Amino acid sequence: MLEQWSLIADIGGTNARFWVVPEDSISHQWAKQYLVNEFPSFPDVLRQVLADIAESRLFTTLPSRACFAVACPTDVDRIVFTNSHWNFSKDEVAKLLGGCWVVFINDFVAVAHGVLHLDAGDVRQIGGRSPQEDRVKVVLGAGTGLGVAGIVPVKGRYVVVESEGGHADYAPVGDLQIEVKRRLRRQFNRVCVERVVSGPGLVNIANALADIQHRTNRFETPKAIVEAAIAEQDELALETLTFFCDVAGAVAGNLALTFGAKGGVYLAGGVIPRFATILAESGFRSAFEDKGRFRSYLADIPVYLITHETLGLEGAAQYLKEGMTV
Repeated sequence: MLEQWSLIADIGGTNARFWVVPEDSISHQWAKQYLVNEFPSFPDVLRQVLADIAESRLFTTLPSRACFAVACPTDVDRIVFTNSHWNFSKDEVAKLLGGCWVVFINDFVAVAHGVLHLDAGDVRQIGGRSPQEDRVKVVLGAGTGLGVAGIVPVKGRYVVVESEGGHADYAPVGDLQIEVKRRLRRQFNRVCVERVVSGPGLVNIANALADIQHRTNRFETPKAIVEAAIAEQDELALETLTFFCDVAGAVAGNLALTFGAKGGVYLAGGVIPRFATILAESGFRSAFEDKGRFRSYLADIPVYLITHETLGLEGAAQYLKEGMTV
């Protein structure tokens, strides 16, 4: 039974994942995942989490510390999720946890801290050569939204740079991407990168391509599109993933240029690992390098597809263990 323990959470637009971690550890002794849309509010799910942990009989007290990685900005008193209905005050959560010390970090800050502790078996390289030591790394990942963070070397250690790069403007390349953006503008007015490179973005792409081709899109979920494409059961599904990979490659290349990421580019999130082989064989790498006079600058930069499934939780636990503050 644990007397001193920490509560770790990785909370996105679709899933909320929780760990119980002993003090000064990053290895969990309890884990559970909850669906965001099954709970009216975050305090509701947090009460359920505490009840489930209590039922496990792992502890006799409330947590001594907590670290919540959340898919939204954290430098405000009220946490408002970009891609879900949840919002709450930091004080409200601290009270529910008995007044323990709670830190909130962006979910991709957590992922970035996890990247620093990846093993070779946790990634699949897509092009490029070896990363340059002591150079910036960048991580991006498609899930319900698109997360972005930078990892910057400073005096022998790394500092993570929080970003909302997923909400930068989508810059289409070529006539087809321009036509797709025109259709997305009718729906969203402003089209950010996240409207394309994300789980919901797959559905947006499929709808736009179907409209351009005067066809009917029968897919309502990202999962259905990916499954049909992998099984080679539907031409529109394959075209959607091809389009997605091209845009994701261009976005990753833009971020590599922006950050000067010669330390490598890391792809995380719940969407892309589902079709890793399709991505590796797609135009992703070509689009990544297709930057005119800076093609040679990007050619050597390695891209790594992260296959580790709990990187956000491990990164948040690492953040807490190292005693970092926001």
